Amino acid sequence: MKELLPEVDAWRSAGNRVAIATVVKVEGSAPRPVGASMAVSSAGDLAGSVSGGCVETAVFEEAQDVLRTGQPKLLRYGITDEMAWDVGLACGGTIEVFVEPVTE
Repeated sequence: MKELLPEVDAWRSAGNRVAIATVVKVEGSAPRPVGASMAVSSAGDLAGSVSGGCVETAVFEEAQDVLRTGQPKLLRYGITDEMAWDVGLACGGTIEVFVEPVTE
């Protein structure tokens, strides 16, 4: 999360709202560990990663909704290892991502 602070500060200084998405649980194999974070601005900026690309677009969309409503969300994304190989992904498993607006 620390590595995202320069972007978050710049976006907020420019008057944009910001949401932070953080991996809070991993079951099975996943490309990013618990604690991995991604920041999203109301202007559509993105920094960091919660999945190495597998679910970034979905998390981005959910973060935009969190920015609109002000309500945090707990999201769950998963795929079995077998399904992952069938569709050409390197990992299966399940991740839970908590998305919250930055308020201070």
